[in-house]
Amino acid sequence: MRSVDEQAAARLASALRIHAATARCLVARGVTDPDAARRHVDPRLAALRPPTGLAGLGGAVERIVDAVAKGDRIGVFGDYDVDGVTTTALLTSFLRDVGAHVEAAVARRDAGYGFTPAAAADFADRGCRLIVTGDCGTSDQVAINTAAARGVDVVVIDHHTVPAAGTIHPALALVNPFCHDSTFPFRGMASVGLGFYVAGAVRTALRDRGWFKGRPEPDVRDLLDLVALGTVADLVPLSEENRILTAIGLQRLQARTRPGIAALLTAAGVGPDKEIDARTIGWQLAPRLNAPGRLGAAEPALALLLAGADTAEERATAIDQANTDRREVQEKVTKEALEQIGEADPGPAIVLAGEGWPPGVVGIVAAKLVEKYKRPAFVIGVDPETGVGRGSARTAGGVNLYKALTEAAPLLDRFGGHAAAAGFTVHRDRISDLVVSLGGAVMRIGSDTSAEPEGTAVDAEVSLAEVDERLARELDTLGPHGQGNPAPMLLTRGARVTAARRVGDGSHLKLTLADDGSTVRGAIGFKLGAREVDVGARINALHVPTVSIWQGQRKTELKLADFEVVP
Repeated sequence: MRSVDEQAAARLASALRIHAATARCLVARGVTDPDAARRHVDPRLAALRPPTGLAGLGGAVERIVDAVAKGDRIGVFGDYDVDGVTTTALLTSFLRDVGAHVEAAVARRDAGYGFTPAAAADFADRGCRLIVTGDCGTSDQVAINTAAARGVDVVVIDHHTVPAAGTIHPALALVNPFCHDSTFPFRGMASVGLGFYVAGAVRTALRDRGWFKGRPEPDVRDLLDLVALGTVADLVPLSEENRILTAIGLQRLQARTRPGIAALLTAAGVGPDKEIDARTIGWQLAPRLNAPGRLGAAEPALALLLAGADTAEERATAIDQANTDRREVQEKVTKEALEQIGEADPGPAIVLAGEGWPPGVVGIVAAKLVEKYKRPAFVIGVDPETGVGRGSARTAGGVNLYKALTEAAPLLDRFGGHAAAAGFTVHRDRISDLVVSLGGAVMRIGSDTSAEPEGTAVDAEVSLAEVDERLARELDTLGPHGQGNPAPMLLTRGARVTAARRVGDGSHLKLTLADDGSTVRGAIGFKLGAREVDVGARINALHVPTVSIWQGQRKTELKLADFEVVP
């Protein structure tokens, strides 16, 4: 049970007239003041702090506005993941709406991580005088110098780790909250959120120049569906600015105004009556948008987000098929990775390589290994022809991957990323040395990488009768839930099982629960189908209350995270 200030929770419950459990959840998330709580449950764009002090913003806006006014051709380049693709789509659609000439492109995994010299040269060949990168560029100084040698300025919008203090970055402007001179109070934004701020500032500067006299002025709020997609998919904290942007962006997604997103929702089986939340992005939309880039070129995902109504359905169908193909490849590589480990202890860090493993799936495989073994994983796909390995890493146990890769840098061709997720390239001949280097680095940097989590933090205890639609709706206002803002977790003790069956493919458990009075509630345990529980048994249930709609009927049920049978 989370330890919270019970008096503060009681004050919130009284002031906001909310359930005691909801108030306890707010206090557990650091919200104790009634006015702050009201803002928390009703996120509005007006609550966003102005981007004063965000490193590089002024220079970026000035150069972009100048390019628009002069009619310069602008190249927009993004990385191949959802954050990079949505940042590219956001900047491209916005700049075209204000009348700019835009050439858009996204990275290919087989060409390497981030903004490459070849991409810089291609934009120069297409006549671009300015390139704006999204979700990459901080580490891509060779490519930026390549552009500069062709007379092309580069503006970088990125949120990856910056070089050491005192290093002069070659970009004309580096918009990155991790820059040492950045004073913007929130550093957790995804690149697409930073791109939204840049778009808003560019619109204001163009308005001040009188640019929109005689031409329509775009509404940057229309871009928030893309912000929500990229922010949730990139697993940045859903707190502060991110939570506000995502909450409003989910409303835009619900409206399905962007043809490509509407078609993708349909292809994913998300009907118009289904509420779109962060889970919808994480489980239905993001894997599909990532799929083309995992198997080859990410361009189909960008084309879908920029598509009109005439091509959206066809593009969404192709992406859905790519996701099916990706899943098959991923399962094959995961099986081969587990076979490599076998029964042996993988050591402080899991470092695996496979000939022909597609670099687009190694990150997912790394995440699955982290889940299974509770230690950092570095998974490398080696090109059989060139011997170049492209790797992806995921963390566990508080290990900072960027620091670990920095220690191993002499063995690497290049690397970049965050503390929790990173990418790198290494030649086949150096992989055996890399295993030793990363193992040592993880031992020096991390805490106990093999430690199991001590359990699930419970926000509040409620009776079965208290689990009603009002409570479910109140708890829903604390979202969107995800990284940095976990869904509320409640405990209900002593519920009696009156029915139990397995549903779906047998991997899910459907229960009917009753108390000693007249309350009866349904419960669904996803991926709990292997658990045994008899009718008549009493259970303590960890759950999130939800409202489900089936054939027009609304029912409040418990979404089970775990349960235990009790005497």
